[in-house]
Amino acid sequence: MKTRLNDNAEKTILVDVNPYRTRVMLLENGVPVEFYIERRDRERLVGNIYKGRVQNVLPGMFAAFVDIKEDKNAFLYAGDIKPDSSLLGEDQIEEKLTPSMICDIIRVGQEIMIQIVKEPIGTKGARASTQISLPGRTLVFLPTVEFIGISKRIVSDQERKRLKRIVGEILPRGTGVIVRTAAEGLDEEIIKQDLVSLVNEWNEIQRRYNESRAPKLIHRDDSLVFRTVRDLFTGNVVKLVVNDKKHFELIRSLVSADQQDKVEYYEGLDLFDKYGAEQALDVALSRRVWLKSGAYIVIDQTEALTSIDVNTGKYVGNYSLGRTIVETNKEAALEIARQLRLRDIGGIVIIDFIDMDDPHDREDVMATLGDALRCDSVKTVVLGMTQLGLVEVTRKKLGTNISASLQQTCPYCGGSGRVLSAETSALRLRKDLLTRVRECPNESEFTVRANPTVIKLMEEHSEEEYSITPSLARKTVIPKSDPTMHVEAYEIKNI
Repeated sequence: MKTRLNDNAEKTILVDVNPYRTRVMLLENGVPVEFYIERRDRERLVGNIYKGRVQNVLPGMFAAFVDIKEDKNAFLYAGDIKPDSSLLGEDQIEEKLTPSMICDIIRVGQEIMIQIVKEPIGTKGARASTQISLPGRTLVFLPTVEFIGISKRIVSDQERKRLKRIVGEILPRGTGVIVRTAAEGLDEEIIKQDLVSLVNEWNEIQRRYNESRAPKLIHRDDSLVFRTVRDLFTGNVVKLVVNDKKHFELIRSLVSADQQDKVEYYEGLDLFDKYGAEQALDVALSRRVWLKSGAYIVIDQTEALTSIDVNTGKYVGNYSLGRTIVETNKEAALEIARQLRLRDIGGIVIIDFIDMDDPHDREDVMATLGDALRCDSVKTVVLGMTQLGLVEVTRKKLGTNISASLQQTCPYCGGSGRVLSAETSALRLRKDLLTRVRECPNESEFTVRANPTVIKLMEEHSEEEYSITPSLARKTVIPKSDPTMHVEAYEIKNI
């Protein structure tokens, strides 16, 4: 979670806690835009720090795999490794790293401190980095980088100088810090206390590292509730509503005294329903998203990329065809930007807007999309429109999207979204039945159990079937309809 860019929006945070999971929804001007979930049986890895052991070094991939005692080894790209001058000369560190040099930077069996920066996705393990960052309420402490950065959202030169002076006075040598937007205007002591707390936390992590045997988790990132208060509870949040009494008291203890009135306790199980968040999640899990005008967008996600198609649907417009298309595309652009955030879609995104002939119309739609995407805290880049009229967008992929968090692969279609038709299944059954009859010439009766739609097709074609396959006509076939069977499944038995 990072500081949001659209600070003018009125924000509400919903925290839904139950024995199975904790859910957080961020609303901007009453509209759900970001969703986070933490399940009791599936712990989040991003932010965790491990003492790992290097298992493989692959110069051809310019990377290494590190054992962190999870299901899969962590992937460590060479560009995410801070070289150790004891292994590599100072002059080499200043040079651009090459694949052949990775074996000098890191070696098999080496124990190394790494932090997870990206969740495991599909068959890929978590991505790691040796450049550690510890986020606080007002600062992000960088113990391995000598650097002082100030949030770009703080525009006052005087305030930027003040903040740089505050952290510079107590920042340990050889370390760095990024001052977050939340620090703007805060008392000097509050900022210093945050930095001291982060430095102490780093000292404790180093102690655990020195005393532990790899592989070992030595620091776990804060829970979702803590991260919500730390990263989302900014000045323009009008209220945070939570439906659990213990977490209500916890959150009030984490915020400043002047913000405690913004924390509300909701007594009930329908918190998300009351604010329209549950309905927004249902839409976010749907392939088709309807727009207010009657137009709609279709979102298809694959492992490589996400494609989004814009259609006019029921929208016929009030003016010319050209104006109707532009208005539809602009409305779609706003919804696409919101869906990217809400679904947490990462990687390559291809958008197929309705064709526009006028270059000014295309620029208008692209500007609308660009402005809407600036509200996204995750790095998102609009690469432009191709010769085919397709808009290319890239969005940084940090973890599992909403679909992977709330859904599982269909056990029937295997994730393809399609199953065999009843006719195709009936033909497969027919082929296997004829094979069984041929292989068992002494058997006179057979039972066939299948889905009702398949059995119905068999019965409808039975007369014609017996006329063209005499071998089957001499046998007794007893069809049995079973509504519990999948349309592709069937069972043939000899009696």
